[in-house]
Amino acid sequence: MARSTINRSEPDEHGHWGEFGGRYVPETLVAPLEELTREFAHARDETDFWSELEQLRRDYCGRPTPLFHAQRLSAHAGGAQIFLKREDLAHTGSHKINNALGQVLLARRMGKRRIIAETGAGQHGVATATVCALFGLRCVVYMGAEDVRRQALNVFRMRSLGAEVMTVNSGTRTLKDAINEALRDWVTNVRDTYYLLGSALGPHPYPLMVREFQSVIGREAREQILAQNGKLPRALVACVGGGSNAIGLFHPFIGDEQVRCIGVEAGGRGEAAGEHAARFHSGLTSGGGRVGVLQGTKSYVLQDRHGQIANTHSISAGLDYAAVGPEHAYLRDAGRAEYICASDAEALEGFSLCTKLEGITPALESSHAILPALRLAKNLSSDDAIIMNLSGRGDKDVQLVADVDLTVEGDESHR
Repeated sequence: MARSTINRSEPDEHGHWGEFGGRYVPETLVAPLEELTREFAHARDETDFWSELEQLRRDYCGRPTPLFHAQRLSAHAGGAQIFLKREDLAHTGSHKINNALGQVLLARRMGKRRIIAETGAGQHGVATATVCALFGLRCVVYMGAEDVRRQALNVFRMRSLGAEVMTVNSGTRTLKDAINEALRDWVTNVRDTYYLLGSALGPHPYPLMVREFQSVIGREAREQILAQNGKLPRALVACVGGGSNAIGLFHPFIGDEQVRCIGVEAGGRGEAAGEHAARFHSGLTSGGGRVGVLQGTKSYVLQDRHGQIANTHSISAGLDYAAVGPEHAYLRDAGRAEYICASDAEALEGFSLCTKLEGITPALESSHAILPALRLAKNLSSDDAIIMNLSGRGDKDVQLVADVDLTVEGDESHR
């Protein structure tokens, strides 16, 4: 599809970006979502709300996070200069704290004392448990059993912070199933409970709200690249699961049509259905995603011809999701953003390269964006710049990567 010029990317009053977004929920959730929409609209216009959030971002989160010129990665690519937006240096180790802080301030305004959340890679769960500890709120985090296994360190961190981690054994036992259980909890406990959703998906106003709280990433990056490089970058590159880190980086550049926005999905271990989580990649044998509704919003969804949600796979728990945020769907169909995928093997290679060349260990989610950024850089001038969002640090994934390496070594020893 040809690129089109979009100066803004805003939903209508019902939370639709074109045909995407909206609110598809049980009747019991309509009232709490309307209450949340009103509260967010009021807070969005209040200087005091943003002043408190800005103070917490600065003094608690450590913002602004640096924009680091990755000179050895740039030399390895042999083209454009690669800059890493260091969200891994934010408190708790990822961009998730940006959204968790904003939403917990809303919950406090609404008088909610019990906070529930879902988590895949565990970073949103840790961020939510952290802000609940800060404000003395009860915290319950739903997490699929497979992700509990993959992310044991983050499970320990959440429990250490006082959160109750609820293991979900239904379905594929990953992020989708954790969201289902969190929504069931919210339906049952709407009076005293706030659902702190972690990505730019779900029913309105969540996709808009999460984007607003994550856009601090792109605003900072825009100022920083102009200060360091004297001009805007040629491209932005970020991994995309639900899409919060990517939309946070992309949004402040939407009006800059010369800046390419490139999202990287999880290509997994193969092209067949159930082997990947690439919603936009129609070149796969499984055909990629089709427009549908999942967990309260309309977007591209991996599903079979009967509309049943397809299984997904990614080595990274945070990208292992069957749908994508509705604003990403809109930007993709409008031609303003591009979406590609990277395999498990490519993510592992990116993880290793960044660690060895820059002394920075990225999360496996962020690692998906590294090889695509290198390939893009190779085809650009050394005067150009690319910003890659390093959305989280890889401490949580070191054991998983070590286990993969041991498995590979074991396979090779038997040849």
